[in-house]
Amino acid sequence: MAHDPMISDGLRLRHRLSISRYAAAAVFVLLAVLARQLLEPVLGDREPFPTFYVSVTAAAWWGGPRATLFALVLVGLAFAWWARIHLGRLWSSSVTRKAGHRVVDSGPYAVVRHPIYTGLLLSIAATAAEQGSVRAILGLLAFIVGFSIKARLEERFLSAELGPGDYEGYRRRVPMLIPFGPPG
Repeated sequence: MAHDPMISDGLRLRHRLSISRYAAAAVFVLLAVLARQLLEPVLGDREPFPTFYVSVTAAAWWGGPRATLFALVLVGLAFAWWARIHLGRLWSSSVTRKAGHRVVDSGPYAVVRHPIYTGLLLSIAATAAEQGSVRAILGLLAFIVGFSIKARLEERFLSAELGPGDYEGYRRRVPMLIPFGPPG
């Protein structure tokens, strides 16, 4: 079969358009996150979902389903990163008591008790949806189980270390992993 320059030029153009859609989705998410940071003095610790809504809606409008999933990955990672930064020196990769340990219930921790896990799970779920394979779904389920187990261990530790009164009140008010889900 002979090489047809029209076909390869068309494929290159389609590839460039596909990349530009992902770039646009990334730009929408970054602009929404930047706007959220600039509005921090006005908004305070209110929930971040206007950022989520604006960036994902813009990505869906501009780039379709795959760009939307890509935007969801970025939003999940941004939410996890915001939670990590918000926690500051109280963050640790292992469950340990820190100097000045206290219940953090502002910023992303006012939305869910484990926002780092929530953000990572959103990113993993969007990736699994884009892949659309049984392996990807099984991987997502493994992460859900793993993060749920670690979150419960952390909660037992925090309740014991900080006192049941402080942590239990927070636990009754704020859902564990799913924003706007039932607390407890």
